Amino acid sequence: MTLKRLVLIFVLTPIAVLLAVSSLFSSWQQPQFQSRLELYQTNIALQAQAWQSEDSSDDNLQGIREAILGEQPLESATKQYQEARQSVQTNLDKVNNKLTQLRSQPEITPIPPKPLPDVPPTTKTSKQGQQQLEQSFKQLQKLLAELDLRLGILQAQQGQTDTALKTWSELQQRSDINPEFGETAAVLSGLWSNPPRLLQNSQERIQKNLEGWFRSTALVQLYQLQQRQDALSAVKAAQQESAAQAVLKLAVIGTIPTLAALSGLILLIFLFAQRLLKGKASLLAQNADIPWSTPWDGETILQVFVVGFFFMGQIFVPLALSLLPIPRPVSDVRLQAFSVLVSYLLVASGALLVLYFSLKRFFPLPEFWFRFRFQDKWFLWGLGGYCAALPIVVVVSLINQQLWQGQGGSNPLLQLALESQDGIALGIFFSTAAIAAPFFEEILFRGFLLPSLTRYLPVWGSILISSLLFAIAHLSLSEILPLTALGIVLGVVYTRSRNLLAPILLHSLWNSGTLLSLFVLGSN
Repeated sequence: MTLKRLVLIFVLTPIAVLLAVSSLFSSWQQPQFQSRLELYQTNIALQAQAWQSEDSSDDNLQGIREAILGEQPLESATKQYQEARQSVQTNLDKVNNKLTQLRSQPEITPIPPKPLPDVPPTTKTSKQGQQQLEQSFKQLQKLLAELDLRLGILQAQQGQTDTALKTWSELQQRSDINPEFGETAAVLSGLWSNPPRLLQNSQERIQKNLEGWFRSTALVQLYQLQQRQDALSAVKAAQQESAAQAVLKLAVIGTIPTLAALSGLILLIFLFAQRLLKGKASLLAQNADIPWSTPWDGETILQVFVVGFFFMGQIFVPLALSLLPIPRPVSDVRLQAFSVLVSYLLVASGALLVLYFSLKRFFPLPEFWFRFRFQDKWFLWGLGGYCAALPIVVVVSLINQQLWQGQGGSNPLLQLALESQDGIALGIFFSTAAIAAPFFEEILFRGFLLPSLTRYLPVWGSILISSLLFAIAHLSLSEILPLTALGIVLGVVYTRSRNLLAPILLHSLWNSGTLLSLFVLGSN
């Protein structure tokens, strides 16, 4: 056995596996992005429920409203906020326990790097780790206070005034929060007390610490008590305008994916029925059992993924970027987006170079390797695969949420895309997620890994293993099941079409749909 093989198998591969497992384990106690996303959707639904058409007796419009919002939007929102509050309180307790443990230890173990694309990994001392946890603790405290302010308004609007006053009273009694939140809670308590109490700077506190439906609801209550008819009319008019926009947003992010998922469900039923009736003559059976001719062995596969994918993405490129004289942390959202794109392109270029030099001695490659053909039906395979993936991944995601209960981490790029309303930044995020990522990841996982595995496994086994590794590569426990399901669809589309353009299109449509939903939700 050569020295190169010894180092690859017994040194580099165990290091990569150990750090990947450590990263997955560290994501275990991190909140899912899905929980935050649900609150954004809830806030838009609350704005939309205030919408009133000019013809309030029109049954069709009322039916559309109920179809979009549900029969009891306030009750649903209250439940959502109570669950979010419980999750934040649980995370707050965990961070507090970690801080207590950390303060009693001189050092902590190195924190493994996060998945691509993200900030460069660093080895953190106990002091740095403590500072990060203290920052997280303060952020969670702030979020908990914001949730309590909003939860109280929801309770008050449903006639649960005593419960709302108790929620705000408990918030005022907490000494660990910013005084502004306590003052805002006092303002809200005064507005809904019997008799009401109007405190100084009520309008200023409401406008500063509340948003959307919560702000307009509190201002309506304030202006009614102050008998300021002009201000009341203005805020109600603005509320109706926001409500109409919110209904449109919900229709966009709900109707289009629903129609696509319904089309996908019909397509799946058709394909499985055709498979049962026509057997090997069906579309699903096309190329299903034909492996690729693979001239290299497992050592080449390890070399590409361990050196090209893991070490290039998690060590070499982040280390090189960390040496650049760039102020950190980067606060400007455009610079953040540009940094993510440049990091991703460098990682992709490095990995593809390793792939090229690893396979160079096998040129010319056998037929069907890395095949890009614009003449055949790749577009139909990609579009159909996207529609078919929607109902499958949705069902798996629902099961996944029950398993992880809001924990398990998420891709940090999603949070940046949600909170960024800068057009240029969103364009850069789109270039990263909808163009660069599908091209690079499909070449690596479907173009190289899946066919390479057919040397040792049947095609269906290669699809399954490559999909699982595709999901694990994102280094978030909560994403493993949904991404494995998506990877299986990508693998089926590629093995049947034998054209990389098909899974690239599917992947691009998937990421584009996600970004579009985040943009619409974030614009609230």
